[in-house]
Amino acid sequence: MEYPVAVALAEAVPTLPKGPGWWYEIKFDGHRTVMWRDAETVRLQARSGRTVTSAWMDLAVAGMRALRPGTVLDGEAVIYNENRIDFSAAQSRANSGPVRARELAALLPASYAVFDVLAHDGQDVRGHPYTERRALLLDLLHDVPPPIQAVPATDDPEVAQLWYDTLRDQGIEGVVCKRASSPYRAGHIWRVNCTSRSDRGG
Repeated sequence: MEYPVAVALAEAVPTLPKGPGWWYEIKFDGHRTVMWRDAETVRLQARSGRTVTSAWMDLAVAGMRALRPGTVLDGEAVIYNENRIDFSAAQSRANSGPVRARELAALLPASYAVFDVLAHDGQDVRGHPYTERRALLLDLLHDVPPPIQAVPATDDPEVAQLWYDTLRDQGIEGVVCKRASSPYRAGHIWRVNCTSRSDRGG
């Protein structure tokens, strides 16, 4: 897999799709970030393909310590402030130079909410079905401590609706809906039942 990678995208829909084969994930309101754990370093990539490692160095350090080489993850860099997700704080961090980013990280450390695995042990797994990639992600992160954690997911639409109805006050943006059989494809559109814009971050 070549760096940078083109990411799957999302669009807002007014209601949760339901029926066999749908899965639902909590959508965290942060900056889209792909984490590359290479043999000797960690690189972080924005949705646009820009390298943003210096803005999220605390996450890069966590990835270096916790992940095996040859791992590529897709997720959201988020910042918690007073027990809720603060998109403005994430935006400030993303737009900061290296020195200012370090200062902001000391005040409000970042977390990495992971929703997909693109490579494992150097093998591209984007063609695998979502449910297989989800199981692999949970296995990869089983013993990994915060700030790197898998997003919650369910195949129960009632649970997904409960998330949507009750978690917005905590800064949760909505619910991402994915087909169980779907591969990870660049530009592939996930459906999002969302409180605001469906996809953010550079």
